[in-house]
Amino acid sequence: MAYIGKQPTVGNFVKLDAITTSATTTFNLTNGGVAYSPQSPNHCIVSLNGVIQSPTTSFTISGSTIVFASALTSSDVIDFILVLGDVLNIGTPSDNTVTASKIADGVIGLGKLSATGTKDSTTFLRGDNTFAVPPAGALVYLGATGSQSAQSTIDLNGYFTSSYNYYKIFIDGLYASTNNTEIRMRVATTGSYTVQTTNYYSNIWEAISDGTTNSSNISNSTSFEIARSMSSSVSGNSSIEFTLYNPLGTTGRKTYTGNAAVGSDSANVRNCTIGGFWNSTTAITGLRWFPVSGTMSLDNIRIYGVKNS
Repeated sequence: MAYIGKQPTVGNFVKLDAITTSATTTFNLTNGGVAYSPQSPNHCIVSLNGVIQSPTTSFTISGSTIVFASALTSSDVIDFILVLGDVLNIGTPSDNTVTASKIADGVIGLGKLSATGTKDSTTFLRGDNTFAVPPAGALVYLGATGSQSAQSTIDLNGYFTSSYNYYKIFIDGLYASTNNTEIRMRVATTGSYTVQTTNYYSNIWEAISDGTTNSSNISNSTSFEIARSMSSSVSGNSSIEFTLYNPLGTTGRKTYTGNAAVGSDSANVRNCTIGGFWNSTTAITGLRWFPVSGTMSLDNIRIYGVKNS
């Protein structure tokens, strides 16, 4: 880099404290009375009896001491010891002044720093350091709700877009305030989040840990049944995962399939296979969960989309 005028000097140049000589080879190095350790002999300019000494030949550095090749006497004079510091030190850069091209690739575990492509909320950084949209079929995390406690209804809204036809939804840490209650689900359509209360068809089949099984078929109901015999205990919480197919489509029914692991109040685990459809071609924009009685609580709801082509 060229400069107008004198080039700036950077570094850490230190003149060490004066040393009283004696009949020995080793002397302590201090700066302002504090022990000082130069990086190497080559970082030091040492004048002895008016003669500049050769680093590593006439003296070496060991921590915060200087060791001369031959013992001195009390009549010798160490004129000065000047430490140049790290002569490659450029000082502390100002904020936002170091560009990616000034940093060697891979030094901070991120590969090449000069990524190409468009960086925004719809892209990700690939291993070849290129920003790209997820490929068709990729499972993309879309968001989550936080912990919900003692709610009569819990909604999921605003996640369905034309970028995804299929959605995976996970509900964790679910329990109800009323023993042995059911958790139900409804769909919401466009407009002012209109929750629908007709045309639900669903099936739930249970394999219970006591060795029994149970099934239920619901035809033209007011909601889907997605879990039953819920525990009212936090320690008996349940988890549900299901896939929702093409919610924004307008040419077919809105279907879902999934599974639930339900911790019931009888200390049994109910493994449930669930599925059904809303008998309408109207696009849906959200989902609502609610208990048949009382309230429900959960740790979180996470939603992922399967990327379209």
